[in-house]
Amino acid sequence: MTTKLDRPVRREITIGDVAYTLTIDATGFKIVQKGHRKGVEKTWAEQLGGDHPGSEGAPKPG
Repeated sequence: MTTKLDRPVRREITIGDVAYTLTIDATGFKIVQKGHRKGVEKTWAEQLGGDHPGSEGAPKPG
């Protein structure tokens, strides 16, 4: 059984020697270096590349 993603989930990950905060919510995810405000943010539609039902208006890769 899966759990609905109804509120953001935050986890800390380390890549190399750098710590990041990964936030996952119903609209997508964001990864930000610890102690910083700006990071990489992607929606689920962007991540799937628009090749799924309901992806109208999502940018196509390439």
